[in-house]
Amino acid sequence: QVHLVESGGGSVQAGGSLRLSCAASESIDLMMAMNWHRQRPGKQRELVAQIFRAGATNYGDSVKGRFTISRDNAKNTVYLQMDSLIPEDTAVYFCHADRYGLGYWGPGTQVTVSS
Repeated sequence: QVHLVESGGGSVQAGGSLRLSCAASESIDLMMAMNWHRQRPGKQRELVAQIFRAGATNYGDSVKGRFTISRDNAKNTVYLQMDSLIPEDTAVYFCHADRYGLGYWGPGTQVTVSS
């Protein structure tokens, strides 16, 4: 069982920035991928960003060029730097660990962007 805890959410005005953190109970270097998902009000959960074990990254179309995923293996922590935030980024953001087919979720952190 991998335990994940997100932090860094909050309220920000459009154009602002936030950095989310996801602390894992196990070495993230063992994970195939560490991911950020979000669930906007009334919408299905969607993939925001991924960082794979070898370091490659992938982003959802709506956040490309604005969000950056990174990791610190020594701290077992994954980050999501969110810049140029827009109201449509308002959502609960979830960290997800993919351990080669076994998936683990954090409880989520709320991000609210006001216009």
